[in-house]
Amino acid sequence: MNDPVRDTPLLFTPIQLRSVLARNRIVSSPMCQYASDDGGPEEWQLVNFGRFAMGGCGIVFGEESAVEARGRKTHHCAGIYSDSHIPAYRRITDFIKSLGAVPAIQLGHCGRRASQHGPLKDRAMLTEVDAQDNMQPWQGISPSPLPPTPGGAIPREMDASDIRATIVAWREAAQRSVDAGYDICEIHGAHGYLIHQFLSPLSNLRSDGYGGSLEGRMRYALEVVEAVRAVWPQDKPLFFRTSAVEGAGGVWGIEETLALTRELKQRGVDVVDCSSGGVGGDGPMPGVPRVPGFQAGYAREIRRDTGMPTVAVGMITDAHHAEAILRDGSADLIALARGLMDNPNWPLHAARELGYADPLSLIHAREAQRLRLLEQHSKEYPPGIAVEIPFGPEEQVSYSWAAGIAGPRSAL
Repeated sequence: MNDPVRDTPLLFTPIQLRSVLARNRIVSSPMCQYASDDGGPEEWQLVNFGRFAMGGCGIVFGEESAVEARGRKTHHCAGIYSDSHIPAYRRITDFIKSLGAVPAIQLGHCGRRASQHGPLKDRAMLTEVDAQDNMQPWQGISPSPLPPTPGGAIPREMDASDIRATIVAWREAAQRSVDAGYDICEIHGAHGYLIHQFLSPLSNLRSDGYGGSLEGRMRYALEVVEAVRAVWPQDKPLFFRTSAVEGAGGVWGIEETLALTRELKQRGVDVVDCSSGGVGGDGPMPGVPRVPGFQAGYAREIRRDTGMPTVAVGMITDAHHAEAILRDGSADLIALARGLMDNPNWPLHAARELGYADPLSLIHAREAQRLRLLEQHSKEYPPGIAVEIPFGPEEQVSYSWAAGIAGPRSAL
């Protein structure tokens, strides 16, 4: 007799994270939507993130949500820096939960990558011309007054009061996230945003306690984690997204990430979400090739070296590939972003490919009922069987399986 536990694909095995139980190990990765109104989500987010829950994901992240208004990249980026945002987020989290998925939020701060247009306008910097359209430019903040790209806007170097104020903002955003109904919180420490700007020696030239050595450069990240963990419920998991290696011209590599992870683990982080890139310069780091599973090796090294559960993300689109990453112990969760945008029902199709016992159990009963009928019809009429299509009470026409249509009627 088959062992149902052994025969269940690991991708579809539930995972317990503190008190939170995810129905499977598929995560919709945070994806910025550039569709918010003064930080608050609207119908776009409800539909966009809701469809991933409907498609069968175990954990559904929203988008990176700024902890303060100046921490947004654009005027249309998401944020959770006001109590007025809470009801709109609560509407989304309630919907995600009603579909059997776990709602998750990623908290972030763009730092020096502020005051931009979105990707549809190539992230061009805002100017006074934009101010005429109610998109006033603003100055970003950063550990050092260095532009995010050559020729870019110079951020204001953060002083001690700025550091304290942003850490308070992280804590308050985490508190709002609890009130908004989120069960998982992720701190965004990657992709060249504020925390990463402190971590990297290319963007952090400080000589005080927040710069210099690796320990000094990690200090801001760890203080943010401590502030968030202090208010985030102890029975709920805390994730941290890291750039395991920097982009082309970077210097931060896997050894630094391992050192950071050990410190994160001591401070109550439960899962490391393994990404890459975001800061570059004249360092020796080559660019990271975008090939299937290109960041999964980082997840493996972090998991094996530190014992920290990890998320593998990046060009993972094949169900068997995702299953193999989990089976060989490289990661605990598999995250998809653009793959889910291309196919929000990816979990359903992956379940079929991997031989999951009841793939339709992943989706809502209203949809499953109709799809079960579709499967039933396919079994009733297997390909190649003789079929007659009625054209009237006494007239039937042979169906052509090759053409997928009833043949022409006989001459009357």
